[in-house]
Amino acid sequence: MNTAGHSEATERRGLELTPFRGLRYDPDRVGSLAAVTSPPYDVVVRPDGVHHLQSADPHNIVRLILPQAGSPSAGTEQAADTLHRWQAEGILTTDPEPGLYVYEQHDGNGLLQRGVIGALRISEPSEGVVLPHEEVMPPVVADRAALMRATSANLEPLLLTYRGNGAAAEVVEAVAGRPPLLATTTEDGFHHRLWSITDPAEVTLVQSDLAHRQALIADGHHRWATYLRLRAEHPSPSPWDYGLVLLVDTARYPLRVRAIHRLLHGLPVAQALEHVKGLFRVRRLDVPLPAAQEALADAACAGNAFLLAGDGAFHLIDRPDPDLLARTIPDDRPAAWRTLDATVLHATLLDHVWRIPEDSPAHIAYIHDTAATVAKAERDGGTAVLMHPVREEVVRDLARQGVTMPRKSTSFGPKPASGLVLRALDV
Repeated sequence: MNTAGHSEATERRGLELTPFRGLRYDPDRVGSLAAVTSPPYDVVVRPDGVHHLQSADPHNIVRLILPQAGSPSAGTEQAADTLHRWQAEGILTTDPEPGLYVYEQHDGNGLLQRGVIGALRISEPSEGVVLPHEEVMPPVVADRAALMRATSANLEPLLLTYRGNGAAAEVVEAVAGRPPLLATTTEDGFHHRLWSITDPAEVTLVQSDLAHRQALIADGHHRWATYLRLRAEHPSPSPWDYGLVLLVDTARYPLRVRAIHRLLHGLPVAQALEHVKGLFRVRRLDVPLPAAQEALADAACAGNAFLLAGDGAFHLIDRPDPDLLARTIPDDRPAAWRTLDATVLHATLLDHVWRIPEDSPAHIAYIHDTAATVAKAERDGGTAVLMHPVREEVVRDLARQGVTMPRKSTSFGPKPASGLVLRALDV
């Protein structure tokens, strides 16, 4: 990888994406490519999620991204040992020449997403090149940093979006018409295909186009913060100046934006409702989940609204008391931030009404799957707080203003499958 030879002005103007030698599973050495993939580390939500993936194939990527051991340090050591063993055994092999990778996902029902995977120059938010939109939790960053240090690898690509509709998109389309390096279908029904771009002219077209673009972190804030931390630990120039990303042009392929829900441990629904009485309007909904979500969407059009679940019913809470919001929400941010559901949830409900620390796994969990959140709340006697998704335009506008949303405010997708291509930093 070329980490030098560019002027400062060139480096600062936009996205700098470089080819790398991908580390990929040898399909002849594993049961199937689908069986060794996993959702991103923070999306494995089922109670038996890790066990299920480990059972799918002894070489499933979850053994690297979520190692199971007696302690965090033992887990990172185990992941490093596993990675090196798989490389020595030829389970994972390095592609012969550096390239960018075109990645396609489609669900067979009209949803198609394509993007380009490469090693992106890491930049500070102040540079305005890669825009974060959510706050991060330091313990998670520390955990991911320990794993990357131990393995000396980027095990999963982050999901970044940009709006271009230019030469890079044309190259992606052209490459997608060729035979792929790999094709597989995962158990969620998504079809995945991967191609490499090694032709210098095509690589240059992609790089030149992206050099004028700005990206939004759609998924992977903690891993981007990890990239920044590890870059600071290694003298530049070094491979740590770059991090593995998937860049999707949302002018061609708009992403879905979904909410990330909260599971409040140790807070029964009845108690949660008792605390909001008189502060929000509360309505009980004895309807199935889809109908409850429709009611939430309707209420969200008029203002802040949430669904509480865990006792066999759904409870729609909306129309918060304006005086309560004025007392609990900081007034030093733009109106678009102050009126976010996530802002009201964290500043008003969690901090003030329920007094639940948002960064304590003992008190709160963040779950992407709606039905799984409800099921866990009902099983454990806690409260599920179901959210309505934020529009992508709101996320991007706030990010451009340098305003971060409360942590775990959005879930962009579809997310790239982990395990299709890795980046070893010692290659």
